[in-house]
Amino acid sequence: MGRKATGQVVENAGAGGRSFALRFRAYDKRRYVTLGTAAEGWTPAKADEELANVLADVRRGIWTPPERSEPREPPPEPTFHEFASEWLESRRHEFAARTAEDYELALSHHLLPFFKGHRLSEITAQEVDRYKAAKVREREEGLIERPLSNRTINKTLTRLGQILDAALRYELIANNPVKTKVEKLKEAEPKRVRLTGPQVQVLLQEAGEHRTLIATAIMAGGLRISELVNLRWRDLDLREGILTVAASKTAAGVRQVVLEPELVQLLREHKRAAEWRKPADFVFAGRIREQPRERNTVRTRILYAAVERANERLAADDRPPIPDGVTFHSLRRTYAALRAELGEHPAITAAQMGHRDPRMTLRVYTDVTGMKPRTRLGGLLGDSDWTGS
Repeated sequence: MGRKATGQVVENAGAGGRSFALRFRAYDKRRYVTLGTAAEGWTPAKADEELANVLADVRRGIWTPPERSEPREPPPEPTFHEFASEWLESRRHEFAARTAEDYELALSHHLLPFFKGHRLSEITAQEVDRYKAAKVREREEGLIERPLSNRTINKTLTRLGQILDAALRYELIANNPVKTKVEKLKEAEPKRVRLTGPQVQVLLQEAGEHRTLIATAIMAGGLRISELVNLRWRDLDLREGILTVAASKTAAGVRQVVLEPELVQLLREHKRAAEWRKPADFVFAGRIREQPRERNTVRTRILYAAVERANERLAADDRPPIPDGVTFHSLRRTYAALRAELGEHPAITAAQMGHRDPRMTLRVYTDVTGMKPRTRLGGLLGDSDWTGS
């Protein structure tokens, strides 16, 4: 009597992606049968089911080895566009929503316009250097409205390196030039931009229909842009003046923020005028009810546009402009600085901002100089002088 039929499913990662095969004993011989690839619809569950069927046929004596077929022609080498798009979609569930959005922006706005027609093996160190030079040229020659810093260009190179790492694991390329042969650009010290109280007042006055959005970003604990666009009405207790950040990039970021009465009133007026006011609706809704506003749109069409109008007014009044390079992180730093000017304890400000380490808040506090204003933060929404002088 022959030995009992036993076997296992074998998974392999190769140039064509993940593939499945069966290894088992039949009729006193070791057998190996290739099933197919994930692209052809094979999954671990389907492979397990096929193994069970084959072993049952072996026990009944009706299994026959498959006829040898001609080797299949390997699939064509994918373009960067094809591979990168598939890579992002297959891993999107592994990333936080903000991370996935950052990756998508790096691809759609920077990497794909340059590399989309390249086959993976055509992305050499020389081509990556050409990409870097193109991004620097865009900035130096003023070819685009919002050029990238060296730091941001390097971040896109990191994304490119991640994608090529996956291609290397799948044996689609022989090496990853980003990791082995490419030098990243030298990064300057990041600008520590923040606004003064009078600059914030003018910014809010020139924000137009987006006054409540920008005021909330600055005054509600210096909200991160991801926290701002995902804010829902159920996160606001306008009776008690409490804003709850239910989801954040850090554990400390999940917090409750005490709101200034003036901001509470502004949010009440905003809610009365809002089209969507149910608890699950977004406070600063976009065109589609079920989706938050896209962060890049909030930056460019709301914040940057308001800064431009505010600077026109400041220039007309012969006052210093808002510094270049303002981002939503600058608004967080502004919140911390204004709280410091008001004499607030840094531990309280750190809790409002969702800082795990109060020392981060203290670094902003030590940068604050000048007179202590005699008004509360809510005074930013009025027309009186912030300094009270």
